[in-house]
Amino acid sequence: MRDEHALRDEICSVGHSLYARGYTVGSAGNISARLDDGWLITPTDACLGRLDPAHIAKVSLSGEWVSGHKPSKTLALHRQVYDRNPSVGGVVHTHSTALVALTLAGVWSSASILPPITPYQVMKVGQIPLLSYQRPGSSAVAEQVAQLANSVRGVMLERLGPVIWESSVSKASFALEELEETAKLWLMTQPRPAPLGPAALAELAEAFGCRW
Repeated sequence: MRDEHALRDEICSVGHSLYARGYTVGSAGNISARLDDGWLITPTDACLGRLDPAHIAKVSLSGEWVSGHKPSKTLALHRQVYDRNPSVGGVVHTHSTALVALTLAGVWSSASILPPITPYQVMKVGQIPLLSYQRPGSSAVAEQVAQLANSVRGVMLERLGPVIWESSVSKASFALEELEETAKLWLMTQPRPAPLGPAALAELAEAFGCRW
């Protein structure tokens, strides 16, 4: 049984932490969590650094807005992740600066925006594919995410930012932070670092059960 009050507090705590450390600014980004009878999601145009637990929107399993302030316009995207992957407990989306800059400068590939350059990136994040630009809230993006919800831990929206899912809101946040910091390392390093080789990736897979 998922504790709704605890999840509301967790969303606010994670949002405040991300905002305070510059992972999101203004009213950008959104966070959601799975309930037994639906979902919680941050309100549209809300500042993640100033969330009120009572204002978090509650949405039923059928998508009906039940309580709180108006749900984020990315609700359809979040729902696709939850519907397709029952292990997901939380989804976090930000407009993190280094990752957005990466899409402007040119990502490593469409299948993986960054090469595997650190062990924790491989262990905690894995490959994150790039989705070509669509306007915020586009149903086309939600449909694309639906096809990827079980094969990766998140996606990168071109010019907008990462959407990361995990078993909890906190774990999704941790993975997003690891991805953003890896993007910073990639952008600040000249010449670009060589990826971890097949032997190193195989060793990580054997020791930690991660895959690349």
